Amino acid sequence: MTKSTVPDAAQGQALAMAVLNSVQNPVILVDAEGRVAFANWEAESFFGSSASHLAKNTISSFIPFGSPLLALIDQVRERKAPVNEYRVDLSSPRLGQEKLVDLYVAPVVSEPGSVVVVFQERSMADKIDRQLTHRAAARSVTGLASMLAHEIKNPLSGIRGAAQLLESVVPDEDRSLTRLICDETDRIVSLVDRMEVFSDERPIDRMALNIHSVLDHVKAIAKAGFGRDIKIAEMYDPSLPPVYANRDQLVQVFLNLIKNAAEAVGDQPDAEIMLTTAYRPGIRLSVAGTREKISLPLEFCVIDNGPGVPADILPHLFDPFITTKTNGSGLGLALVAKIIGAHGGIIECDSQPRRTIFRVLMPMHKEEGGDGRALNFTGSD
Repeated sequence: MTKSTVPDAAQGQALAMAVLNSVQNPVILVDAEGRVAFANWEAESFFGSSASHLAKNTISSFIPFGSPLLALIDQVRERKAPVNEYRVDLSSPRLGQEKLVDLYVAPVVSEPGSVVVVFQERSMADKIDRQLTHRAAARSVTGLASMLAHEIKNPLSGIRGAAQLLESVVPDEDRSLTRLICDETDRIVSLVDRMEVFSDERPIDRMALNIHSVLDHVKAIAKAGFGRDIKIAEMYDPSLPPVYANRDQLVQVFLNLIKNAAEAVGDQPDAEIMLTTAYRPGIRLSVAGTREKISLPLEFCVIDNGPGVPADILPHLFDPFITTKTNGSGLGLALVAKIIGAHGGIIECDSQPRRTIFRVLMPMHKEEGGDGRALNFTGSD
């Protein structure tokens, strides 16, 4: 007599939970009384609460007052038919800023009054759209940089030379003016030189890198200089696979981000910068002109507890010439966005008072194996 392959009730329930926990979207079950009867792991992360804590409260306790989600749940109960709602804003102090989601709400036939809710976060799609805008802005700076190098640096050289000649013949009391002319022309040349980096379209020399060695190197530079009085903590995933990147350019990126974070926290007594790394599967981007999709599972974050980025600047933070600094040029973060974009990655900023996160998503190193799909999960440079 053969053993039945049909799972019993306990096995079926365990399998169902395993399947739901493997889903990359938050999924909850709201019972007839409005309580969260089930939440998968992504839902626990989304709401910042354990499943047991969620089960003790109604769904209205975790979402903004008057949220459309409550009306959707009531609608599904009445009509006994599923509904979709797009771009629902669930932003709140509990859930965080920019919590824009698509919702799928459906009735559970076997449990009258119960509904299942699936959340599809819109933030990543919107961030990818903004990243494409950042790249377009960087390309516009590329053309501007080439023009400036030609049309401005040569006349500036003549102005500086004339000022130096004048300095030798003018009275002592007027030499401060000729010195001012020289200093200002030098400053403009320096700015143009920085912009010329945008016009460098040479192929990037990339290799498999241990991101932690890069971050440790940048941290050592920071602690020896601008960050000597700031606590810089780490929360690393030690099993992280290597990133496929150029080491010098990654050092430039994270040095810029940590320097910005250090300037943001200033001399506040509890100033702290946190560096984190994590593996986040599920983010894939299409490559223009091909059917290929690139996975961006490596997440590197620079987090500070400063006052945050002003809300009116945040959407344009990576655009050229946008800055919150009094004497800033607004090219640092634009260059960071260009470098990460050239590596096929994404950089975004989530900011609120006391918690600003610069998040970099990048592809990992792929080592061709027998079937061309084997991945190298070693952590060496």
